[in-house]
Amino acid sequence: MGLYENVKTFCQQKHISVMALEDSLGFPKSSICKWNENIPSVAKVQKVANALDVTVDALTKGVNFFEK
Repeated sequence: MGLYENVKTFCQQKHISVMALEDSLGFPKSSICKWNENIPSVAKVQKVANALDVTVDALTKGVNFFEK
């Protein structure tokens, strides 16, 4: 599973769309959906984790950033 899928899962649990999350954080549209191919900064991952009230560890569980 990729980072985007993890974010999407947590968004579904919080009943918000990924697009709404991006908008609330001031991220460009469709930027999070590219997180499986483009590794985001730790700061961006932390912002998403804070917004979803989860840990960075929870967001990155099962994600291998070294394998493409």
